[in-house]
Amino acid sequence: MEQVLRAETENRAWSKTLRQRVTALLNSRLAKAISFEEYSVFRRQASKDAAECKQQGRILGDEIRRREVRYVLRSNPENERFPETYLHSQI
Repeated sequence: MEQVLRAETENRAWSKTLRQRVTALLNSRLAKAISFEEYSVFRRQASKDAAECKQQGRILGDEIRRREVRYVLRSNPENERFPETYLHSQI
């Protein structure tokens, strides 16, 4: 679980970095420090990176929820009467 939580923290940091880069990029364009063509190229790549980051965040969030449900089911004494296969089917 620690590895998944660490990966989620890293993903959030990556997301923050991506947002900061987009802001800097937009500010550069507004200041006319870069051309529209340069802005477009960087913006396309930023959109791809943001989509990848968002997808990775969803995957990590799903994994965290699965592991939390598994922990709750196993830590509840009432669930001890159910076979292991039942616990897996509840996730």
